[in-house]
Amino acid sequence: MPSLPNTRRRPTRSDAPPPYHARRDFLWSFGGGLGGVALASLLHNDGLLAASAPAGWRRSVVVHHPPRAARVVQLFMSGAASQCDLFDYKPALEQQHGLKFDPGEAVELFQSSPDKVMRSPFAWRRHGQCGKWLSEPVAPLGACVDDIAFIHSMASKSNVHGPATFMQATGFILPGFPGAGAWVSYGLGSMNDDLPAFVVLPDPRGFAPNGPKNWASGFLPAEHQGTMIQPNSSRPIADLFPPDGYVTPGGERDAVAVLAELNRRHALAREGDSRLEARIRSYELAARMQLSAPAVLDLRREPEHILRMYGLDRDNTITAPTGEINTAQEIEYFGRNCLTARRLLEQGVRFVQVWSGADNGFPRRNWDSHEDVQRDHGPLGRALGVGAAALIIDLKQRGMLDDTIVLWTTEFGRMPCNQGAAGRDHNPFVFTNWLAGGGVKGGVTYGESDEWSYKPLDRSQPTYCYDVHATLLHLLGIDHERLTYRHDGIDRRLTDVHGRVLREILA
Repeated sequence: MPSLPNTRRRPTRSDAPPPYHARRDFLWSFGGGLGGVALASLLHNDGLLAASAPAGWRRSVVVHHPPRAARVVQLFMSGAASQCDLFDYKPALEQQHGLKFDPGEAVELFQSSPDKVMRSPFAWRRHGQCGKWLSEPVAPLGACVDDIAFIHSMASKSNVHGPATFMQATGFILPGFPGAGAWVSYGLGSMNDDLPAFVVLPDPRGFAPNGPKNWASGFLPAEHQGTMIQPNSSRPIADLFPPDGYVTPGGERDAVAVLAELNRRHALAREGDSRLEARIRSYELAARMQLSAPAVLDLRREPEHILRMYGLDRDNTITAPTGEINTAQEIEYFGRNCLTARRLLEQGVRFVQVWSGADNGFPRRNWDSHEDVQRDHGPLGRALGVGAAALIIDLKQRGMLDDTIVLWTTEFGRMPCNQGAAGRDHNPFVFTNWLAGGGVKGGVTYGESDEWSYKPLDRSQPTYCYDVHATLLHLLGIDHERLTYRHDGIDRRLTDVHGRVLREILA
């Protein structure tokens, strides 16, 4: 199977620049000095730069068939959100509450032993014309269920957070593979030269298991890794601007000269290594982001009714993280990330990943509800409901939902039996994903879990992340079997050797 052509020309010894360059030349070649790079980029875009751009400066877009969508926003619930307490309503849990959980086979759990069937602590009711059951915390999503396709037969190949998170984020349970956003960036490139193609908005309290490895570029060219932005911080983009008085004109000139020589030597000694080129590109992008990013991240430009819809106050004040899971704070954190995601998508960012939940000890600040589902899923679920509903409604009213895919996922689900008094253990056998927008058929359900939401009803047909990723790429106009990258003698792809497009949920 052929790989995509690598359109970037690597430096060779015959390309070696002389030791001394005109300032404009080595700014373009080596990316030194953000001010000079910004000027070079602007001149290039206007066709006024005398030096030609490096080969592959603008990648060709890889499209195998007419796309239905151009952008993706992925909402990732870290810690394993409970399908049977949010989206997968099971009357049997009500009817059999307190009875021994006995599915007729040995049950393998992560931390505990099978005990009793446990009903959800939340009330449920139907929503929308499709009559979709939702629990009370995520009830705000009821306004959008007719735009959503729910997948209730998801399965994971691991019941451990780290590998399972990798699987949903990269398609593999092992480290070292590119995130889905990196693959989309590699295949389609950016729609805006002033912003990254792939942006990650983490939980303000910390990272999910594996941290930034979830959105790394792996073996793809390093420029395709996710760019992390923290809207809930007073400095959303780390080190974008130097400290006051830190850079002087003379110091910048000297630094540029040294960087030019070091970069020249480095490139000649490491032909085929994309990291230096990616670093240069990142400096160039950072220069352009100094002009574009502050405006995109300034949520005070939004009208008050939009801020209110996302659960934010008029002044967009930022609350410092606390040790407790608090409903108002959760709504603020997740809502700000969702609104920032919409603004980034609006400005041409191709793939935005929004995380909820941080792997940072006790008390829990994530969806890993071993001790108390109601304590954890109540506030987190309400924030999810408010933020995700606002995002879908906002995209729809702006005419953007038609070509934007909203993907909700988590690493696995939770068991229908109790752990301790009020918690649930890990369930890799069945959980829920949902999608909206961008060619997705709304108001439908694909796949079904059994009477307890323990395993897929049809155990011969579980749905894996490969199928969701294949569907996502298909909607973007990409054949998942043809988006490949040659690495260590293997044509690697996001879906490994698996995956089928879920045509049942396509509009």
